[in-house]
Amino acid sequence: MRATTSDRAAWPVPPDEANTWVLCQRCRAVVYGPRLTRMAMVCPECGRHGALTAEQRVGLLADAGSVAPLVPPGPDPREDAADADPLRFVDSRPYPERLRAARSGTGMAEAVLCVRAAIDGHRVVIAAMDFRFLGGSLGAVVGELISQAAETALAERVPLLVVTASGGARMQEGAIALMQMAKTSVAMQRLDRAGILTISLITDPTFGGVAASFATLSDVIVAEPGARLGFAGPRVIEQTIKQRLPAGFQTAEFLLKKGFVDLVRPRAALRATLGRLLAAGRRPGPAGLAADADGGDPAVRDPRGLARRDSWQVVRLARRVERPTTLDYIGLMLDEFEELHGDRLGGDCASIVAGVGRMAGAPVVVIGHQKGHGAAELARRNFGMASPEGYRKAARVLRLAGKLGIPVLTLIDTPGAYPGVEAEERGQAVAIAENLRLLAGLPVPVVAVITGEGGSGGALALAMADEVLMLGNAVYSVITPEGCAAILWKDPGQAPAAASALRITARDLLELGVVDGVVPEPPGGAQADPPAMAEAVRRAVLLRFGALREQEPDRLVRGRQARFRAIGATAATAVGARG
Repeated sequence: MRATTSDRAAWPVPPDEANTWVLCQRCRAVVYGPRLTRMAMVCPECGRHGALTAEQRVGLLADAGSVAPLVPPGPDPREDAADADPLRFVDSRPYPERLRAARSGTGMAEAVLCVRAAIDGHRVVIAAMDFRFLGGSLGAVVGELISQAAETALAERVPLLVVTASGGARMQEGAIALMQMAKTSVAMQRLDRAGILTISLITDPTFGGVAASFATLSDVIVAEPGARLGFAGPRVIEQTIKQRLPAGFQTAEFLLKKGFVDLVRPRAALRATLGRLLAAGRRPGPAGLAADADGGDPAVRDPRGLARRDSWQVVRLARRVERPTTLDYIGLMLDEFEELHGDRLGGDCASIVAGVGRMAGAPVVVIGHQKGHGAAELARRNFGMASPEGYRKAARVLRLAGKLGIPVLTLIDTPGAYPGVEAEERGQAVAIAENLRLLAGLPVPVVAVITGEGGSGGALALAMADEVLMLGNAVYSVITPEGCAAILWKDPGQAPAAASALRITARDLLELGVVDGVVPEPPGGAQADPPAMAEAVRRAVLLRFGALREQEPDRLVRGRQARFRAIGATAATAVGARG
């Protein structure tokens, strides 16, 4: 049914349960009010996500019966500042009059509702903004309430979820409102230092001082479809610098591609998504990721237990497009997984998959190269050759693992980092180097598994681990055999000879001490039986996590650094002795 007259209620006015009809502002469909309410204000015709009140938002996300209003410690700032007007501000109406009208019209004391709650059984503090109240603007009381919500999360050691809907800082409070950006940022930083998970749910719109403070400082940023997020709103941009904005600019989908948003989820999927993030973000207990490898260690640790192989043949096996990818292993090894996107600096990279999940019931971070199986996916994933944005995304998720105390599994399968001009212009070498430095001091267990090609620094950027494993048909090298042959033999056709000379097979690398163990592949290779291969990798990883989790963070880091410090030391000593 389409609207033909102008006397119908326009969305987003929430309908009551009478026989009202509501006009969708995007597709102009007329929707029966009670149906729209049941669909949480999502248009059944075009999927437009209409506005929700803060109370509706909390009711949508929280477990039934779990919500309790947050009572701030000490004097209630809503009472102390109920009629605060630091500037004695008057535009077309005095500011106190605007406040009274907002309170009367919304039934709220201010533009944010703060509660204790649970989502899928996981305790959380929620601060939900309401755009109806002076555009969800950030003023002194809002800043104080959000800061106190963060302090409650800190004191009770539970995650903080902020649901944003705001036009920015409240102009009627001038510089006092501006300072709330700093106040709320301090609160978020304290949660970072304490290792408390923070999540932002971005709803439409989120602009200005809110976007440039607590909304984008969370560990994970989830956005509703079509939600707009930015520092300068469209009207400000167009009026200030006279620029015409492209379609979709500042929307959640645009920001996901640009690396500023982790996930875009429809309203119906938000509760389940947040529940998975909260489950994965819990700090593991002493029994977390305990080894369940009843069959013993599937990894071979003595090179004499491995047959010598033709190096070039192994290279060709490692490159088989049918071999399981990172996403295949994730699907087979993990109980659940939420992929996170973006480097928060302006890009995302499909060649690297990173996210949080649960393995054997305990939280784990997984990061890996993703090649793909078909031609279309291989092209979209750039054949597993990551850009600087991919390594920076990995670094962001590694820092999250360190903050929350979650073990890290990396899965390596890449010919090498992308060698294009654009990658060099955006700092490929710096991105790889920063990952190596980060992994050198990451205070959580890290296990790396080379599942296919381990190509040069692009592989090492994810493989500086406490334990480095590789599959029986995998390879690991400073350069591709073709590249080595082209440089040293002056003939790419000498790649088989280069492969042999480089000693890149699993047995070679176990002998050299570069890897710690080799997980044999099923007959016919990993691609012949992906579930069996994944189970063997899972058992090997759990066994190592089980041992590593017993170590204190400082000892863990010292051991990892000593492991890499020792590689090549004997050869250097011998050269020195001859000198």
